[in-house]
Amino acid sequence: MNFASERLLFAPAPPTDGAIPTIFSFPSDYSVGMTSLGYQIVWATLAMRPDVRVSRLFTDDREVLPRSPELLGFSLSWELDYANVLGLLEELDIPTRAEARSDAHPLVFGGGPVLTANPEPFAAFFDVILLGDGEDLLGNFIDAYKEVRNADRRTQLLHLGGVPGIYVPSLYSVTYDAPDGEIIEIAPVDECIPATIQKQTYRGKVLSASTVVTEKAAWSNIFMVEVVRSCPELCRFCLASYLTLPFRTASLESSLIPAIERGLTVTDRIGLLGASVTQHPEFEDLLAYLGRSQFADVRLSIASVRTNTVTEQLARTLAERQTRSLTIAVESGSERVRRIVNKKLANAEIERAAANAQAGGLKGLKLYGMAGIPGEAHEDIDSTVAMLAAVKQVAPNLHLTFGCSTFVPKAHTPFQWFGVRPDAQKRLKILQKQLGKRGVDFRPESYNWSLVQALIARGDRRLTPVLELAREFGNSAGSYKRACKQLRGHVPDFDTIVHADWSGDRVLPWSHLQGPLPLATLQKHRDEAVGHFRPERAVQPI
Repeated sequence: MNFASERLLFAPAPPTDGAIPTIFSFPSDYSVGMTSLGYQIVWATLAMRPDVRVSRLFTDDREVLPRSPELLGFSLSWELDYANVLGLLEELDIPTRAEARSDAHPLVFGGGPVLTANPEPFAAFFDVILLGDGEDLLGNFIDAYKEVRNADRRTQLLHLGGVPGIYVPSLYSVTYDAPDGEIIEIAPVDECIPATIQKQTYRGKVLSASTVVTEKAAWSNIFMVEVVRSCPELCRFCLASYLTLPFRTASLESSLIPAIERGLTVTDRIGLLGASVTQHPEFEDLLAYLGRSQFADVRLSIASVRTNTVTEQLARTLAERQTRSLTIAVESGSERVRRIVNKKLANAEIERAAANAQAGGLKGLKLYGMAGIPGEAHEDIDSTVAMLAAVKQVAPNLHLTFGCSTFVPKAHTPFQWFGVRPDAQKRLKILQKQLGKRGVDFRPESYNWSLVQALIARGDRRLTPVLELAREFGNSAGSYKRACKQLRGHVPDFDTIVHADWSGDRVLPWSHLQGPLPLATLQKHRDEAVGHFRPERAVQPI
């Protein structure tokens, strides 16, 4: 049994009489769920409350579940895990659509980056959605629920819908200009419900760290430490940056070092997490701390780093701590395209980082980029090939990998108005052919699955029957387009959602959900990007 190998780093509270029977699920395998730091933190937070009796549920394993749960939560980190959400609801004999549930059913709540970005395609499946960071929001949710615990379902939802950061989809109505047309208005159905819901942001100096270490996790026996949250670079396509602003750093003395010392009591493997770990203002001090002889047997891994912070010393420390490779997001080999996306990076810095990685003793370098970025031209693909060839030349002993995705628009970013470019698929094939000749290990993400990502990322609540039908069709990449075709006239056109560029005055599916930055700021950032398009390709600013 998976749970037997767990080493807990917190003390669960014995539930009191009358504690709320709760199920908290990660809709995937146990090994995947327990590698999610967010899931670990929420589970531990619930388990440390004596007024909550929580059991965990995965697709392949589960703790003893309560017979009559009052709350059923899901942490959604990947869009396509929604199919597992529906499967687990069916296993528990709970209607998959919220509108079919009665007072006898638990309130189904959800959270995580997918639901915070754009919950609308999944709105019909959840009674309650928690938008934002869970540190304060989760406790507010439980406390608010306790106030109406014995009330009917409608009263509970009305009460919860008034709590900042808590979104109750059924309390908002959406008006369209046609069954398959654009949104006209999104409005609350009751005057006590706010017209917009603000994502909640935790601003403390103590960030997350693992609450459990287990050999059964996908990253076996790793203790994860969140070094930074968000990213100050603001690449214009990046959900992880824009949705999680502002950039926050964990205190070295009061957060990072105590967490690492706690983790080393149960494992010798430490993972430093964050979108831009090396931009922590005290990163050099953290590196020096981890470089002490007493940590000689510690295995250290680090998330994606900013290119100009890759020093020979960093590479040497990582190599000494059994790290074999570094990961850097470069987006493109074209400096013009990097200006479009606001990636403040020169090719010379990429080459210098590769040289430093090799000199420091690392064996591999993983670069990540995109094809089909708005404003990208064919010659920009050639520039990417040339840049990678130059990196290979300055660091010939490194195993060079280039992972490449297709641009997918994400809510609450300046590029939310751009669609997926159909020519991205051709460009991936060009890269595949050209890089293979140059000894670069090319690893593209599936173009067809990127289209599904875009469908869900930009979809509204009319996508519900599409998701249900695609699941019936087998959940293949093509099943979503097939479902849209079968439901034509009742749901928005597939190409309109996925490929079309949207106008700035369009009501977006998430217009009633307020992210960190106002719409006008996102529009300004988009227009700045358009200013770097080639004249013949430029579009009118919003």
